[in-house]
Amino acid sequence: MSFCLSCGKSLSEGSNNCGFCGAPIPPAIAIAATAQPAAMSVNAAGALAYLAGFITGILFLVIDPYKKDPFVRFHAFQSIFFNVAWIGFWFVWMIVGMVLSAITKGLFFLIQMPVDLVLMLGGFCLWAYLMYAAYQGKKFRLPVIGALAEKQAGL
Repeated sequence: MSFCLSCGKSLSEGSNNCGFCGAPIPPAIAIAATAQPAAMSVNAAGALAYLAGFITGILFLVIDPYKKDPFVRFHAFQSIFFNVAWIGFWFVWMIVGMVLSAITKGLFFLIQMPVDLVLMLGGFCLWAYLMYAAYQGKKFRLPVIGALAEKQAGL
């Protein structure tokens, strides 16, 4: 099975143009693409870059067909930066919580627990939305992290 070089969608055998974007397919490229193993779509690779945080982000930056694609590179870098920022935020939040709990003799702990649950749910929902948006082919930019990811991806 061959894939369009413009949009990454699969091509029907013997076609000269992509059925999705209409881009012309040179015969030599179509033949070479059929000899290679089937690759996943760029949208799926962008979504999977978020799956295990910075680990899958780094993997998609070094896997050959995807490391050159700007869409996948953006989502891989955004995954890495989001994961590192999230871990850093939780580290600081836990230290602040321990200090304030020690000062208030455990009273802050009663406030911190529901706040922790809301923050965890919010972080999970943001992570899930980032994966969903990447799978839909959207480039959802997080406020600061997205700009850094664009710069690193070369966009």
